Amino acid sequence: MAAIKVGDLVVRLSHGGDIVFRVTARTAEGNFVLKGLHLRLLADAPRSDLELVDAKVLRDEIIREETVLSDATRRVFERRSRQREGHSLLRAGGVKKYSSFDVPGRVLHLDGDEEYLRMCLKTYRQLRIEAVGRCVDEEEQPALVDSLLREYRPDILILTGHDAILSGCKKRLEDLASYRNSRYFIEGVKRARLFEPSRDELVIFAGACQSYFEGILAAGANFASAPNRIFIHAYDPVFIAEKVAFTSIGRTVDISDAISASVTGVEGVGGIETRGKLRIGMPKTSYYG
Repeated sequence: MAAIKVGDLVVRLSHGGDIVFRVTARTAEGNFVLKGLHLRLLADAPRSDLELVDAKVLRDEIIREETVLSDATRRVFERRSRQREGHSLLRAGGVKKYSSFDVPGRVLHLDGDEEYLRMCLKTYRQLRIEAVGRCVDEEEQPALVDSLLREYRPDILILTGHDAILSGCKKRLEDLASYRNSRYFIEGVKRARLFEPSRDELVIFAGACQSYFEGILAAGANFASAPNRIFIHAYDPVFIAEKVAFTSIGRTVDISDAISASVTGVEGVGGIETRGKLRIGMPKTSYYG
């Protein structure tokens, strides 16, 4: 049996090799700590349950994830193109007198996982969204969120990282103590709402894999994970934020469309009616090119 070390990519035999993990540490008991390569999932497993990922499995995983991101990004730009056509037709009785420019909402993203944060920030750039990211451990997010909101004054706040239902707690989903990190997301949302009470002025997405969806929404979030307590994708917060950032401030975000824009869909993310953050300006100058 080949040795496994930190940094290796593995799958769990007991779960049919359904998720590719990166080994991040080893516990005092000798188990390996695992982090989903693309799903916001932390787990641990003994060596006997692990199998190193071969080149074919890794290639298939990379192709699948690239396809997911490519398809989602294509749908975003197709939707924006239709929106721009609609804005043009609404001006001057259908005659486009002036060219316009977009001022989308700005994002502050706090993530408990540095690798996922880098992936998200790269995707924000690809989607032409102004975003600031800070890697902050889940338990530290409530203490830092106020000062970061004051510093960056975002339109959209993302609080995410890792979460999980603790072992033996799947029958007590209404109990906050059943979750690894949901208490920190809830407290972070509450503190953000002390800074800005209005759900239209500051739009908040919070949560991670298997998070306490109802508790996070009740704390004041606009969007949260995970209604069906499933594993969510690293990019889910990004595509929810994009939908809000590029929906006109004069309209509410279509909840169905926003959820559909995410990777995991309605089982992984949900939310409430929320006003968009996109402002249209004119005339367009070289500065906004």
